[in-house]
Amino acid sequence: WKEFTMKVKDCMCGEVWCAKPDTKINEVAKLMEKNHIGCVPICDPNNCLVGMITDRDIALRTVACGKDAKNTTASEIMSCNVCCCNENDEVCDVEKKMSTNQVRRIPVVDDNKVIGILTLGDLANYNEEIGSEQICDTLENICECGGQAKNNY
Repeated sequence: WKEFTMKVKDCMCGEVWCAKPDTKINEVAKLMEKNHIGCVPICDPNNCLVGMITDRDIALRTVACGKDAKNTTASEIMSCNVCCCNENDEVCDVEKKMSTNQVRRIPVVDDNKVIGILTLGDLANYNEEIGSEQICDTLENICECGGQAKNNY
């Protein structure tokens, strides 16, 4: 791993669209479509992270299971125990966390409140600073799952 001192806050996306645990899946999907995003953090009324839903979750945990997206809630299909980071964390440390946990996106929290998201795309935008070889290694480790995703957000 190339060592550098870039902080998460220097490359994260600070614009995040969240949903509540009782939000219906069809509304989560509309939020994704409207904002051109592939994941939505699920937060309690205090904006504290309780889960994460991806477009893949909707396909596999709702549609493929024959659930009605208008009657299924976010809490029924979300991934819990979400791997998170802080805006002041070093990007190289978070990249290792993403790699170890096989996640493509990681919510950025402050006191468990969602303040941003860091994605592989965000890292790729800073490949000169981070190093394209390191980003490729991270992607390879995330995808190294023998066909079974450990996590999918």
